[in-house]
Amino acid sequence: MGFLDKAKDMISKNPSKIVDGIDKATDMIDDKTGGKFSDKLDKLDETVADKLGGDTNAEDAAGDVTDGVDPTV
Repeated sequence: MGFLDKAKDMISKNPSKIVDGIDKATDMIDDKTGGKFSDKLDKLDETVADKLGGDTNAEDAAGDVTDGVDPTV
């Protein structure tokens, strides 16, 4: 099982934990940058929540998150 397969498996089993983790990370970045990138970080939070929380099939959502990612990197 490759890295992306493991990541997709983890995302499909724990979508709410992923959304919460991204939210905490973006809040920390926003705090450290003094709000300079708030609009971009809010958009990231919304996009992740839409992809993982808005889709009833978490496995499909996990596929959407990694689309276009080069697995060789």
